[in-house]
Amino acid sequence: MEDSNFIDELRSGHQAAYSKLIDVYKDKIFYTCLSFVPNKEDAEDIAQEVFIEIFKSIKKFKENSALSTWIYRIATNKCLEFIRKKNTKKRFAFLQVINGNDISLTNSNYFTEVNHPGIILENKEKTKLLFYAINQLPESQRLVFTLHKLEGKSYQEINDLTGKSISSIESLMFRAKKKLQELLVNYYKNEI
Repeated sequence: MEDSNFIDELRSGHQAAYSKLIDVYKDKIFYTCLSFVPNKEDAEDIAQEVFIEIFKSIKKFKENSALSTWIYRIATNKCLEFIRKKNTKKRFAFLQVINGNDISLTNSNYFTEVNHPGIILENKEKTKLLFYAINQLPESQRLVFTLHKLEGKSYQEINDLTGKSISSIESLMFRAKKKLQELLVNYYKNEI
């Protein structure tokens, strides 16, 4: 799949190559997006944006990494971009409320729909809480944690995708786990 002929066909705009690319990567990209943004409709929208970006940028692909790594990098960047925009909208809505404008905050139930096959939890509330806590992590920690724990990527694969050193990835994972533990312990203390 990742041979030079296939990449050349993509660069030349062959429809059959694009169809093959979509067939091979559509589910992988969708589930990657769903790992970062656990809302089916948003994950589908982001996945479409990923393919648009691939089609627009394939001529710029330098083959310094595997095609799959390059595609995965685009998918994670699009997801992080979406999360940043969503957080910016929340802050703006919050400021509007503080200033007395009658704009409601964005839907607090955003992280309630989770259909990712890699996540098997006994109930929806725990899933919602887990994704809420993950979303509270700093971006670099959230990225490494999501790639490793939800996507099952090894530290070496994360290194290939992000360019971060293995020691940096280990440090980020350690801090992410510690922060998640604090967030979840505080939640349960407040609930009791």
